[in-house]
Amino acid sequence: MGFQTEFNSVCKFKSEQELYELLEYGRGKMVKKQFRVFPTGQKVIAYAPDNRAVAIVRIVASIAEINFQGEEVTQVEMELIRKLTDEESRVQTALAHEMFFGEQQA
Repeated sequence: MGFQTEFNSVCKFKSEQELYELLEYGRGKMVKKQFRVFPTGQKVIAYAPDNRAVAIVRIVASIAEINFQGEEVTQVEMELIRKLTDEESRVQTALAHEMFFGEQQA
Protein backbone atom coordinates (compact mmCIF):
# COMPACT_ATOMS: atom_id res chain seq x y z
CA MET A 1 0.00 0.00 0.00
CA GLY A 2 1.34 3.41 -0.93
CA PHE A 3 0.48 6.70 -2.48
CA GLN A 4 0.95 7.36 -6.18
CA THR A 5 1.83 10.97 -6.98
CA GLU A 6 -0.02 12.68 -9.81
CA PHE A 7 1.79 14.97 -12.23
CA ASN A 8 1.91 18.47 -10.78
CA SER A 9 -0.14 19.99 -13.59
CA VAL A 10 -2.42 17.13 -14.63
CA CYS A 11 -5.92 16.27 -13.52
CA LYS A 12 -7.21 13.69 -16.03
CA PHE A 13 -10.83 12.66 -16.02
CA LYS A 14 -11.72 9.04 -16.79
CA SER A 15 -15.45 9.82 -16.95
CA GLU A 16 -17.17 12.20 -19.37
CA GLN A 17 -19.96 12.63 -16.78
CA GLU A 18 -17.56 13.90 -14.11
CA LEU A 19 -16.02 16.35 -16.60
CA TYR A 20 -19.46 17.51 -17.76
CA GLU A 21 -20.50 18.28 -14.16
CA LEU A 22 -17.37 20.35 -13.61
CA LEU A 23 -17.84 22.36 -16.80
CA GLU A 24 -21.60 22.76 -16.33
CA TYR A 25 -21.75 23.62 -12.61
CA GLY A 26 -18.30 25.07 -11.94
CA ARG A 27 -17.53 22.49 -9.27
CA GLY A 28 -17.04 18.79 -9.53
CA LYS A 29 -15.30 15.72 -8.28
CA MET A 30 -13.70 12.63 -9.66
CA VAL A 31 -12.81 9.30 -8.17
CA LYS A 32 -9.48 7.64 -8.93
CA LYS A 33 -8.44 4.08 -8.12
CA GLN A 34 -5.63 3.63 -5.59
CA PHE A 35 -4.31 6.16 -3.13
CA ARG A 36 -3.06 9.26 -4.96
CA VAL A 37 -1.70 12.62 -3.91
CA PHE A 38 -3.19 15.69 -5.59
CA PRO A 39 -1.84 19.22 -4.95
CA THR A 40 -4.68 20.64 -2.81
CA GLY A 41 -5.02 24.40 -3.26
CA GLN A 42 -3.09 24.50 -6.54
CA LYS A 43 -4.36 25.28 -10.00
CA VAL A 44 -3.91 22.46 -12.51
CA ILE A 45 -4.87 21.67 -16.09
CA ALA A 46 -7.87 19.35 -16.42
CA TYR A 47 -7.85 16.82 -19.26
CA ALA A 48 -10.76 15.00 -20.87
CA PRO A 49 -10.72 11.19 -21.15
CA ASP A 50 -9.29 11.58 -24.68
CA ASN A 51 -6.24 13.44 -23.23
CA ARG A 52 -7.44 16.83 -24.52
CA ALA A 53 -6.72 19.84 -22.26
CA VAL A 54 -10.02 21.53 -21.43
CA ALA A 55 -9.78 23.80 -18.39
CA ILE A 56 -7.88 25.26 -15.48
CA VAL A 57 -9.18 24.01 -12.13
CA ARG A 58 -8.26 24.44 -8.48
CA ILE A 59 -8.02 21.31 -6.37
CA VAL A 60 -10.03 22.02 -3.21
CA ALA A 61 -9.91 18.58 -1.56
CA SER A 62 -8.19 15.26 -2.03
CA ILE A 63 -9.41 12.41 0.15
CA ALA A 64 -7.79 8.97 0.01
CA GLU A 65 -9.71 6.13 1.64
CA ILE A 66 -10.66 2.48 1.50
CA ASN A 67 -14.28 2.26 0.32
CA PHE A 68 -16.94 -0.22 1.45
CA GLN A 69 -15.83 -2.68 -1.24
CA GLY A 70 -12.32 -2.69 0.25
CA GLU A 71 -10.79 -0.77 -2.68
CA GLU A 72 -8.25 2.02 -2.30
CA VAL A 73 -9.73 5.16 -3.88
CA THR A 74 -9.01 8.88 -3.93
CA GLN A 75 -11.80 11.42 -4.33
CA VAL A 76 -10.73 14.76 -5.74
CA GLU A 77 -12.94 17.82 -5.49
CA MET A 78 -12.24 20.83 -7.68
CA GLU A 79 -13.60 24.16 -8.81
CA LEU A 80 -13.48 25.50 -12.35
CA ILE A 81 -11.25 28.54 -12.78
CA ARG A 82 -11.92 28.84 -16.52
CA LYS A 83 -12.20 26.85 -19.73
CA LEU A 84 -9.19 26.97 -22.04
CA THR A 85 -9.39 28.73 -25.39
CA ASP A 86 -8.98 26.58 -28.51
CA GLU A 87 -5.37 27.73 -28.93
CA GLU A 88 -4.50 27.10 -25.26
CA SER A 89 -6.10 23.67 -25.45
CA ARG A 90 -4.15 22.77 -28.59
CA VAL A 91 -0.81 23.80 -27.07
CA GLN A 92 -1.41 22.19 -23.66
CA THR A 93 -2.66 18.98 -25.30
CA ALA A 94 0.47 18.74 -27.45
CA LEU A 95 2.75 19.39 -24.49
CA ALA A 96 0.96 16.86 -22.29
CA HIS A 97 1.21 14.23 -24.99
CA GLU A 98 4.96 14.76 -25.17
CA MET A 99 5.44 14.93 -21.38
CA PHE A 100 2.84 12.59 -19.89
CA PHE A 101 0.54 10.69 -22.23
CA GLY A 102 2.88 9.74 -25.07
CA GLU A 103 5.50 7.06 -24.60
CA GLN A 104 5.08 5.10 -21.39
CA GLN A 105 8.28 5.24 -19.39
CA ALA A 106 9.63 2.09 -17.75
